[in-house]
Amino acid sequence: MSIGNSPEDDRPSIGRALQQARIAAGLTVEEISTSTRVRIPIVHAIEEDDFSRCGGDVYARGHIRALARAVHIDPEPLVAQYDAAHGGRPAPTPAAPLFEAERIRSEPRRPNWTAAMVAAIVVVVGFVGFTVLKGGNGNSPATTQVAEGAAAHSAGPRPKASKSAEPKPDSSDSAIAAAPRDKVTVKLSASQGKSWISAKDHSGRLLFDGLLQQGQSKTFQDQERVDLVLGDAGSIELFVNGKKVEDKFQPGQVERLSYTKGDPAVG
Repeated sequence: MSIGNSPEDDRPSIGRALQQARIAAGLTVEEISTSTRVRIPIVHAIEEDDFSRCGGDVYARGHIRALARAVHIDPEPLVAQYDAAHGGRPAPTPAAPLFEAERIRSEPRRPNWTAAMVAAIVVVVGFVGFTVLKGGNGNSPATTQVAEGAAAHSAGPRPKASKSAEPKPDSSDSAIAAAPRDKVTVKLSASQGKSWISAKDHSGRLLFDGLLQQGQSKTFQDQERVDLVLGDAGSIELFVNGKKVEDKFQPGQVERLSYTKGDPAVG
């Protein structure tokens, strides 16, 4: 698919803008591919405004951001230009929080007092009727005492069911502190400002691609490896396998990191 310009828009196309910036920076397509991990044929296709090889809008936006940062231009106007040509960015789907423990506890069964009371009344009525038919002179004192005792027993106070304590969900911090040793667990917190981030699992599947606002956190987990791209590494606090990574990243610094199981190590 190609993106053209409207007659009123004299801006260069996305591909043309990226190509001009790359040439101005003195970089080759091979160098851009190495620094961004975007394959050479895809870089060529994007510079020709062909996004059909990106694999979808999400990947196309990620490639545009990566290429723009590699040639030192602001990616957001290009992404906005892409969204305008493709019907706008879809509303984000809220991710399910990781490490949220759900404990299901069955409620205690309450005794069926209605059925018990009905059964008691049936027994009393049957007993009284049998006695009347047998004696022929109405209820005897003994029969009356039995009926009153059964009625008093059936109308007794109902026991109150105790309320079970509601389980409290584990916080993400406690889940990080108890990160499983057979997996790699990575938590990102935008403590100093907002930053664009991208995360993939060991197979290259995209876990997240977007903007992390200041004060927000994201946690990712995989059996073998988590690959990260941080658009502004200086704004991010990083926790890997339950330990804080103490690397001092500079504001505005783009970092590509990989983490595996065990002690955190920059890839």
